[in-house]
Amino acid sequence: MMFLTNFLELSLEAAPWLVFGLLLGGLVGSVIPRSFLERHLSGNGLGSILKATVLGAPLPLCSCGVIPAALGLRKAGASKPATAAFLVSTPETGVDSISVTYALLGPVMAVVRPVAALCSAITAGVLVALFDRDDKHNGTVSDESSTSCCASKAKQQAVQPEAEESCCASSGKTELQKNGLLKVWADIQTTFTDLLDSIGLWLLAGLVFAAAVQTFLPATFLSAWGQGFIAMGVMVLVGIPMYICATASTPIAAGLVIAGVSPGVALVLLLTGPATNLSTLGVISQELGKRSMWLYLLAVASTAMLAGWLVNALFTLYEIDIQAQVHAVHVGVPIWLQWGALLLLLAVAFYQNIIPRLANR
Repeated sequence: MMFLTNFLELSLEAAPWLVFGLLLGGLVGSVIPRSFLERHLSGNGLGSILKATVLGAPLPLCSCGVIPAALGLRKAGASKPATAAFLVSTPETGVDSISVTYALLGPVMAVVRPVAALCSAITAGVLVALFDRDDKHNGTVSDESSTSCCASKAKQQAVQPEAEESCCASSGKTELQKNGLLKVWADIQTTFTDLLDSIGLWLLAGLVFAAAVQTFLPATFLSAWGQGFIAMGVMVLVGIPMYICATASTPIAAGLVIAGVSPGVALVLLLTGPATNLSTLGVISQELGKRSMWLYLLAVASTAMLAGWLVNALFTLYEIDIQAQVHAVHVGVPIWLQWGALLLLLAVAFYQNIIPRLANR
């Protein structure tokens, strides 16, 4: 009975922030087109690395979804360093995972996690740029400064409708805006359901793990070893082959913190788990080369260890109580909002997975 109570409490705490994150993730995915990313990630310099890091960070893609996206960018002309940075920043953080981190681990970790993820992505891109950069850029993306006759015709066609100020043109513009809003809303709905479908089972497993740890393990069980570099090294070894997304890894980290693991050790799992798994490493080795794969792995592991040490030092220096941080977040969320968000998630999951199976019978 205590296990079910803890599981329900964790689910209610995470539900509103998960809904908020999924909606915001759908909006981001709709607003930022793929062509925009492809256009800005072709260089080998620090600029393209920073662009790949910043543009990839808010995207709602998990460790499995980022692989085809990164391959598409690479084939479109993205450099090795930019591709490596994109492969780190996108799965390690996102608007959905940040909101769930705030719900389960508190505001400090919700800030520390994306900052550490950005540093990890930049480190990966810089290492690849220094030791395994592209010999020659072979991108297929056309340069914006091209002045072909096709480009001139396209520009003329784009300008021409604006010169027409008739009532028909005005009506068409209004209709276009309406259709644009409908398309954005449709994209948000699609992204919301697709994201929930892709992370649902992992998120459920994480909540079950966190509830089990909270129920069956004493508070001091992991505190004896879960504080230093040895614990971080163990977490790196656990996180590298683990196939889990950023959002679903959050309740697991919360369970470890509740059991006595330091926030720095939990952060190592949050950084290594989503960014490194056997599938991702295999694709990097095949598409970017083995040297880039090892540089990528070195960047993620070393940055995670350093970030974990800095976080532990930060919490110790300012005497921040991680347990108080976790419980302080939940005071201001109304219970009706928690239940409404949880029921919405359950309804979407039921509609996406159960109803099609019943219809096929």
